[in-house]
Amino acid sequence: MGQRIRVVVGKPGLDGHDRGAKVVARALRDAGMEVIYTGLHQTPEQIVATALQEDADAIGLSVLSGAHMTLFTRLVELLAERGASDVVVFGGGIIPEEDIAKLAEMGVAKVFTPGATTAEIVDWVRSNVAQRAGA
Repeated sequence: MGQRIRVVVGKPGLDGHDRGAKVVARALRDAGMEVIYTGLHQTPEQIVATALQEDADAIGLSVLSGAHMTLFTRLVELLAERGASDVVVFGGGIIPEEDIAKLAEMGVAKVFTPGATTAEIVDWVRSNVAQRAGA
């Protein structure tokens, strides 16, 4: 049996609406994953530093501010700069369909939009992050 999946849940930028991030963090935790929630108003640099320090298998970002392209881009760049491109990046929020394709091209593995259930998110993380975690 492998180790538990470790997920950093981040709330980057100035957006202060964190209910969804907290619900997802709790759902992942309740599903047996180890979850580190960074809290509000984090920079991509802070989130990546936390992920590296915690040896995270994945980073999930919640972005409702409209700054998703900037925030995800910077986070993916920082992971690459630090040799951690194997950390799975996913997220959710108010993100237009045309931007989801752009985010996928840059390496964001999955974007959940409003209406996604916690069961969908948990199942996706288990299926797409478990291999990296050795679970």
